[in-house]
Amino acid sequence: MNKLIDEIIKGNKRAVSRAITIIENSVDDAREIINKIYPNTGNALRIGITGPPGAGKSTLTNHLASLLSNDGSKTGILAVDPTSPFSGGALLGDRVRMNDIGMNQNILIRSMATRGSLGGLSTKAIDAADIVDAAGYKNIIFETVGVGQSELDILNASDIVIVILVPESGDSIQAMKAGLMEIADLFVLNKCDRPGADSAYNALKTILSLRYHDEKTWMIPVLKTIASSKQGLDELSVAINQFIEHQNKFGLFSKRRKNNFITRIKNIVEKDISHNLWENINLNTMVSNSENNSPFVIARSITSNLNKKDLHI
Repeated sequence: MNKLIDEIIKGNKRAVSRAITIIENSVDDAREIINKIYPNTGNALRIGITGPPGAGKSTLTNHLASLLSNDGSKTGILAVDPTSPFSGGALLGDRVRMNDIGMNQNILIRSMATRGSLGGLSTKAIDAADIVDAAGYKNIIFETVGVGQSELDILNASDIVIVILVPESGDSIQAMKAGLMEIADLFVLNKCDRPGADSAYNALKTILSLRYHDEKTWMIPVLKTIASSKQGLDELSVAINQFIEHQNKFGLFSKRRKNNFITRIKNIVEKDISHNLWENINLNTMVSNSENNSPFVIARSITSNLNKKDLHI
């Protein structure tokens, strides 16, 4: 294990890939790896990219990664794909679409399966990002599966969230319904050569102008892009830097990272408690012996014993 850790810190791509595979498949080994590499993390900018299916997330991620690596720095892409119903692994759709940057030595692409996560981001993606971070990558891009649900997990994993929409009628309204309006730090109106782009752009600008703001508020921009022809990508890169500068100016960048760290700890604790709890309870027996009790009574009998070393149900 120590040799693997050393190779990760040296930036060895094979070691990074092997470690991510371990993280996806082994809880105990994953925790050992994270514990050992964690002092080397915290240097990479973590960029979340999300939005409805078909918005062009993969194309934009592709070109943005190339742009961010133009100065010789390294960029990692964690592309979260739907889970295969047969193997439980990622279907690798994003990796296929990104094969034109796959040979770039400064770019690492890893597909990860959602494995039941409803928020569009693999539950193991944050751990994987730590590995990529420790390997010396300057930027890490999370590209979500784009489920169109409230994707709060991308917010809790990223320093900046970019929401991509397209001009088709109803997208701005759908974005509000899906909760994407609440997590965006930047809006990108992609495929803006399509009909209706101007009206969609104006609608988003109007919606954003109505939100409460003060002197510390980041005024969320709406950027027009045509990712397929790389139009608007330079402006997006500039906007990312402007956002980070703004966050640092008001101490919001470190505050966000701290909040995300706390949320991560809570999630780990909740999973551990849940796992340990159900290992010590035979719920079938409890239900059979409590025919006249409501589910609330049974649940209370379980939770009331959480502070005890042994559960006697």
